[in-house]
Amino acid sequence: MQLSDRLRSFALLGDRLRSYHENSVELEMMPLTTAAQNAFLQNPWFTPEHIRIALNNLGHALNRESLERWISPYRDRIERVSTTKTIGVVMAGNIPAVGFHDFLCVLISGNRLVAKLSSSDDQLFPAFAGILTDCLPEWYENIVFTSGKLEKFDAIITTGSTNTSRYFEYYFGKYPHIIRKNRNSVALLAGIENNHDLDCLAADIMLFFGKGCRSISKVYIPKGYNFTGLIRALDKYDYFSNHHQYYNNYEYYKSIYLVSQVPFIDTGFLLLKEDHALASPIAVLHFEYYNSVEDVTAEIIEYSDSIQCVISKGPLPVQSLRPGEGQNPVLWDYADQVDTMEFLLF
Repeated sequence: MQLSDRLRSFALLGDRLRSYHENSVELEMMPLTTAAQNAFLQNPWFTPEHIRIALNNLGHALNRESLERWISPYRDRIERVSTTKTIGVVMAGNIPAVGFHDFLCVLISGNRLVAKLSSSDDQLFPAFAGILTDCLPEWYENIVFTSGKLEKFDAIITTGSTNTSRYFEYYFGKYPHIIRKNRNSVALLAGIENNHDLDCLAADIMLFFGKGCRSISKVYIPKGYNFTGLIRALDKYDYFSNHHQYYNNYEYYKSIYLVSQVPFIDTGFLLLKEDHALASPIAVLHFEYYNSVEDVTAEIIEYSDSIQCVISKGPLPVQSLRPGEGQNPVLWDYADQVDTMEFLLF
């Protein structure tokens, strides 16, 4: 199978994902529609809206121009690969299709994928594989999903919690590996953000119920910050209060803070709490006042191993994204800043 063929089939998958909507009835789209419906029935956190957003984001990333730009630095080495390696991948299941980039990297690099899917997200990937196989039957031998123990692999990529990473280190540490742990994302506000910026920031905070590693769990704000604009932007997501599991979290932490007499700002569906911690519970957003951008930058550098993305309208001395880019990564934006393609070309 040539690299050009692999790229072509993923570009076709991108076309299908861009065309996806919850009520797709076209024959070619039915497997994907069915998979999305089953994913929601199996996991209520995967709402039809969030599945649609996740699939459309992936679809826009998988356009032919972006695929070619992404693969350009690796093309010569990929085309010289003569031996197919088997790569084990343990996927997370916190948001829909969260492991897609590993799926893409393993297959585009010319390797064979053996993936252990999360029980929270085991419907969408077989549908992706089906679309690829319809385009290029050779994929059938190179894509394997298993619910059992991963065995007979040459290298492994795992994503999980900090606790599970210790398990992965114990069992897989002797193999070439990427082992990812918990990370959170933060935003730095200067108080100069306009309504559009705040609307984009609200999406980075709220999409996927804040369960993704790219979801903003904490905002740094200048002293005297006026929360009115941010709360207005967040109000777009007040319908989250209709989601049973999410609202249970909101009520639980609200009751804890009330009993403990912890100050917070209550939007009716999200609690804003002053807290130094990077990680915040579901339905809670941490904030921290800062004296200078230099102080925030120093803290971000100090905790860089725990931070996935930094969002800021203005330029920072550290790598950052603009509001709205947190939940929509490009192909060359690697998790934990570890180049997966470089790893796979060992």
